[in-house]
Amino acid sequence: MNLVPSVLRRHRGIEIKTPGELDAMRAAGIVVARTLAAVAEAAKPGVSTGDLDEIAEQTIRAAGAVPSFKGYHGFPASICASVNEQVVHGIPAKTTVLAEGDLLSVDCGAILDGWHGDSAVTLAIGTVSAADQALSAATRAAMLAGIEAAVPGARLTDISHAVQSSAETSAAADGIDYGQIVEYGGHGIGTEMHMEPFLPNVGKPGKGPKLKPGMALAIEPMLTGGSAETVELEDGWTVVTADGSRAAHWEHTVAVTDDGPRVLTLPEGS
Repeated sequence: MNLVPSVLRRHRGIEIKTPGELDAMRAAGIVVARTLAAVAEAAKPGVSTGDLDEIAEQTIRAAGAVPSFKGYHGFPASICASVNEQVVHGIPAKTTVLAEGDLLSVDCGAILDGWHGDSAVTLAIGTVSAADQALSAATRAAMLAGIEAAVPGARLTDISHAVQSSAETSAAADGIDYGQIVEYGGHGIGTEMHMEPFLPNVGKPGKGPKLKPGMALAIEPMLTGGSAETVELEDGWTVVTADGSRAAHWEHTVAVTDDGPRVLTLPEGS
């Protein structure tokens, strides 16, 4: 009989969870989904990203959870709110007021009973351009392709390759050479927000550790409408496209199970 708690079991350094522990992660994921829904409902022209951050923190704490991001390595807010050319890690502020046509990526994490959920969406503020709609749709499609590849027996970079291939397919269909961000990617998640392994969004298939039931990964592609080159601003957090092109970011927390990928950050009832 194995009496070692699952949180101490690892495969090549990757935390392995029991089905019950994945259920606990699902509860945290529902809090994240509920929070993103509240933010999406409020995200309109004239609303500040600081206002959205307040809504997010209130929603998370009302559920008995704690914002994962707030205080994480000094990050000052409960969500990352990245507007237009900002790729990731945008800091919410009352002075950042959303305008018609903005593209807003919102990343959110919550801790419930010691377990983490992490998810991101890209929101259209009012009516956005057709190019921005296509960019967001391509990024979301890449995420979904990565999720489909998260099955037992696959290798880690099978997910990377699926994300990359989907982005390239969308680029060909849309006639836009999307930039694929390589410096930032997905990650293991469970008793901590960022755990082994790092999950690249590009790569050849068949590399890295074999996926096993009980692993949980945050799958999160980021695409731009231009160059993939990025710059970190002086605030030490906000990452922007070097050429000023717009960016999109989609993410779900996903568990590898014998029954296929289990998305832990879908809305309740999904």
